[in-house]
Amino acid sequence: MTGQQRVIGVMGGSGVYEIDGLKDAAWQRVETPWGDPSDALLSGTLDGVNMVFLPRHGRGHVHSPSTVNYRANIDAMKQMGVTDLFSVSAVGSFREEMAPGDFVIIDQFIDRTFAREKSFFGTGCVAHVSVAHPVCERLSGIAYEAARTTGVTVHKGGTYLAMEGPQFSSMAESKMYRESWGCDVIGMTNMPEAKLAREAEICYASIAMVTDYDSWHPDHGAVQITDILATLKANTAHAKSLVAALPGLLGGVYAPCEHGCDRALDYAIMTAPDKRDPLMIEKLSTVAGRVLGG
Repeated sequence: MTGQQRVIGVMGGSGVYEIDGLKDAAWQRVETPWGDPSDALLSGTLDGVNMVFLPRHGRGHVHSPSTVNYRANIDAMKQMGVTDLFSVSAVGSFREEMAPGDFVIIDQFIDRTFAREKSFFGTGCVAHVSVAHPVCERLSGIAYEAARTTGVTVHKGGTYLAMEGPQFSSMAESKMYRESWGCDVIGMTNMPEAKLAREAEICYASIAMVTDYDSWHPDHGAVQITDILATLKANTAHAKSLVAALPGLLGGVYAPCEHGCDRALDYAIMTAPDKRDPLMIEKLSTVAGRVLGG
C-alpha cells in the first residue's frame, strides 16, 4: 500500500451534515451487501486531497442511533477507497473539566449497546480482531492537532461509554458510569462503528463534541434544550474548521499504518478455507478482500 492515494473519510454526527469547501463535490449512492448506508456519500477534494463524507443519521437526521446501518456505512466508505476515517459525534460529559463546547479525542470505549449488528463476520466465516486499542493512535494525534487549530478546548484521550438509547441515562446510571466505571463522555453512535472500521482495516479516530453534562451533574436539570442547541451549533462550526485542517496535516499520499490498523485481519480469520461459505465470502469482498482473495 506504499504510495497509495489517501482518501479521508468523515462520518458526521448530530449537526454535521456536509463538508464545506469541497471541489467537484457530488453525492453518490453506494450499494452494499449489508443494505443501504445512512445516506448518499458526498465526495470531492479539499486542498487537493480526496475526501468522502457520510452523514451518520442521514440528511435531516432520519436514523436513530439504533437504526443506523453501521455495517453498510463502513462497507460504503471502504468501497469509496477511504484510508483514514474520522468520526465526529455529539456527547455528554462526565467530567467538570470536559465542559460543553469542548472536544475530546477518544482513545477507549465501553460498549453497552445491544440492538446492533456488531461484526461483518459470522457463520460461514469467523474472525476475531483485537480492539484493545480501538482507535488509530496516528489519526488521533492528527485529530488533536486539527482541533487545536480551531481554538476550541480539546482534551487528548478519554473513555466513551456507548449506550443503546434513544433515551438518555438515568441519574443512577450516569453516576455509575462516571464514578465506578471511570468513563469520561457518553454517546450512542461510536459503537459498533469503531469495531467495524477495525474489521474493515480502516484507520479510525473519534472526535467527541461535548454538548452538555450528563444527568450526574447537579445543574443538569437546569439545562435548557436551547442551550444544548446553541452549543451544538458552535460545535458544528468548529467541527467544520477541524475537518478543513485535515488535508494539510495528512497530505495526499497514504503509507502503511505504523500501528497495523490496515492489517488487522492478517491473523484474524479462523474458518478453514474449505469450510468458508461462498456467499459469505462474496459479502466480505470489500471489507476483507485483501485476505480472502476478493
